[in-house]
Amino acid sequence: MRTVEVKKRDGLARIAVYSCGDEVIRLPCAIDTDTLFPDLADRSFTNVPLAAPESFASAFFVPAKGQPVLVHPALSPDTSSGDCVMAGNWNTVLDNPRSYTDWLVGLKEQIPPDTAWYAPGAALPSNVHLLCYSGFDLFDFIAVDLKTAQHRFCLPEGEFPASLMETGVCGCQGCRERDLGMHNRLALAREIALVTRFIGDQQIREFAESRSRMHAAHVAILRHLDRHYPFLEQRLPVARACRLGAMTGESLRRPEVIRFADRVLHRYLPPAADVAVLLPCSARKPYSVSQSHRKFSEAIGGRALELIVTSPLGLVPREIERIYPAAHYDIPVTGYWDREELAFTAGIVAEFLKKYRFRRVIAHLEGGALEAARMAASGTGVTLEESCDNRPVSGEALQNLSSLLEGERPVRQDTVRGTLSWQFDMPVDTSGMSVRWKPPHLMVRRGKEHLFSLDPGTGLLRPTFEGWKYLPCVYRVRIDDFIPQGDILAPGIISADPAIREGDEVLVEGPRALATGRAAMGAAEMQSSARGVAVRVRKVLKGPAPH
Repeated sequence: MRTVEVKKRDGLARIAVYSCGDEVIRLPCAIDTDTLFPDLADRSFTNVPLAAPESFASAFFVPAKGQPVLVHPALSPDTSSGDCVMAGNWNTVLDNPRSYTDWLVGLKEQIPPDTAWYAPGAALPSNVHLLCYSGFDLFDFIAVDLKTAQHRFCLPEGEFPASLMETGVCGCQGCRERDLGMHNRLALAREIALVTRFIGDQQIREFAESRSRMHAAHVAILRHLDRHYPFLEQRLPVARACRLGAMTGESLRRPEVIRFADRVLHRYLPPAADVAVLLPCSARKPYSVSQSHRKFSEAIGGRALELIVTSPLGLVPREIERIYPAAHYDIPVTGYWDREELAFTAGIVAEFLKKYRFRRVIAHLEGGALEAARMAASGTGVTLEESCDNRPVSGEALQNLSSLLEGERPVRQDTVRGTLSWQFDMPVDTSGMSVRWKPPHLMVRRGKEHLFSLDPGTGLLRPTFEGWKYLPCVYRVRIDDFIPQGDILAPGIISADPAIREGDEVLVEGPRALATGRAAMGAAEMQSSARGVAVRVRKVLKGPAPH
């Protein structure tokens, strides 16, 4: 029996266990695959070029029986849950970023998610980060052994003359014994171990970006992959309890960044307000705990909607500043914004101002953020009132901001409504709800009924069974006829709301029980996986689900 069980995922990258007969392999890893697949060397017609058209591939491609299951971009794959999928010749496409991503996405969309992905003859210490990031799990030593035969010394930074071994750049056992082959194999194993650590920490994107800077093709693959936003977005968690490192230009196109901005524009419901104040971001997050934002809020005095202009997210309304990644991103601060940052941020601000026509828009900004706000105002016909020339935290600037707001009516901030709209894409009537707010903890009640609590790690609201009544028909997972005794596994799932992503709060409904919990995989994976935890259950209520 063959099984693949994912233990941890970070987008396409996974930590998993592959079982094939008596072999149990923890992925990702590199092994001598002839011991795992002894008949692979005797297969014929497995070397069809990846670029071959359907007519050629269908005539000559022979997938054969057994493991691994060979797949080709031009043909519909015949795979099942638990298979090991082999993309032959994948090493030949690493220098063709567009084909790499197009073929990868095409195959991934057709193959069950609980399969292991094998890239034969492809893995080197300098590219295995990218292979894992894009969803490959299993590797061999063919590529590094070939480099050994070519007298090349392999490092994550690239392949160098073998003489580099003598300079002390590496102190592994292979280098100490002057065994180039041993060093190259150990270098690959070490890099895979490091990749595994970053997957476990849900930081594989940051790691992939840093490693890819040495190779133009690798950066191009990241950029091309980001263009497949719908494909990536459904496979990425909606929230993490760790930082988002926005250290490179690629961060502007990260699917998590695009999703946050998209939800601000199309899901988030701001409170009724005549005046909006655009504010700069702060190094400390959430912004409201920083000294500068305390001063801003004091000067505003609740008389305007507070909107933070920032790169890479574009615009962060005060009410949802704790939601990932608004309270989690880390970006180098230089005071300089490049044209791409300005254009992206200005576009988000312009769309928001176009959608909500405020009577007044005040820019309490400086530098790049102010320039982005001016670009947004110019593109939407908004008259921008500027409350400072520089140093928004200066006493003069704060006094000027307060004076500009004199006589304006108070705005009723509603963190609960704002967060729920962003999170569940639903307007919720919060009148009559009381909020007990002692940062970072928030509890929402109506009378004696406990409705929601805030997850301080992600900024998302966790509904109770009573709270779910205010969110009808959304983020539901239907299960078979059983009472959950713990976490719910994928085989027990009948259906799931397509909007569900890993990390979302969900209500589980079944003939005999209700349960609240957090999705451990996205909706598509829940319904197509044969193994793995689908929902981390927090509480179970016995009894049939309401109709």
